[in-house]
Amino acid sequence: MTNPTITKHDLIELGYGHCTAEDLIKKAKALMVHKGFSYYENTRLGRVPVKAIEEILGIQLAIKPIEEVD
Repeated sequence: MTNPTITKHDLIELGYGHCTAEDLIKKAKALMVHKGFSYYENTRLGRVPVKAIEEILGIQLAIKPIEEVD
């Protein structure tokens, strides 16, 4: 099972503005901490699960899957 993650740069590539992308990452980190994942309290961490962003936005993101290397 894979758990895709996303960064602010990925959100910018999807068309979100710089400040909006940063705000979404902050909200996703707060959501993950609220769910009990204290790992996301790290201020240097800028990668969150795609599911957290989708939960905040209320839509499913069109993310290209990473091809697995054999």
